[in-house]
Amino acid sequence: MTPAEYDAWYDSPRGRWIGETEFRLLQRLLALRPGETLLDVGCGSGWFTRRFAAAGDCGVTGLDSDAARLNFAQARSRNERYLEGDARALPFADVVFDCVVSVAALCFVADWRLALREMTRVARRHVVVGLLNRNSVLWREKGQAGGAGGYRGARWHTPREIRAALAELPVTHIQVNTALFLPNGSFIARALETSLPNRLPWGGFIIASADKWQ
Repeated sequence: MTPAEYDAWYDSPRGRWIGETEFRLLQRLLALRPGETLLDVGCGSGWFTRRFAAAGDCGVTGLDSDAARLNFAQARSRNERYLEGDARALPFADVVFDCVVSVAALCFVADWRLALREMTRVARRHVVVGLLNRNSVLWREKGQAGGAGGYRGARWHTPREIRAALAELPVTHIQVNTALFLPNGSFIARALETSLPNRLPWGGFIIASADKWQ
């Protein structure tokens, strides 16, 4: 999937609903404060990066290993900046960003635990990571037999696995939430999304957050 195709998917009715649902939960868990800095690891086309930058008075940096995706994101940049780099060896000193986020990018990183460790290393206050949930309707639709469409080649996790990985890092107050219980965007799906608590483990999208040890 090209960067333009990926970005255009979020303009479709289903893609827009999924993206905005994920973004609202990410934004709530990040709880960015005015003047803080945010690093978006594996930013891809910059769809989420642009929204983080537009949502508050923060300095936002997007990082990705693919030059084509970065060029696409940079061409649409407003206030955010973009850098090329490897999620497993982030080109930054320790504790240089107040918050660090990654949205479904580590699903495509071979050593995702190392990338998560790197995210924690450069974070000062908070780490939030979004991953695909194997215990979900979305996995049944898109994850089997190697994955379909934009999910091809993705790794699917479980909430328990992510909690255990975070517990090995210098973080505290670990929260594991899920969203997108029915990912088809129907009226019933939208109603479930607002009525079911995000602590239930069956949503297609896992969002885990943790505070850095002080």
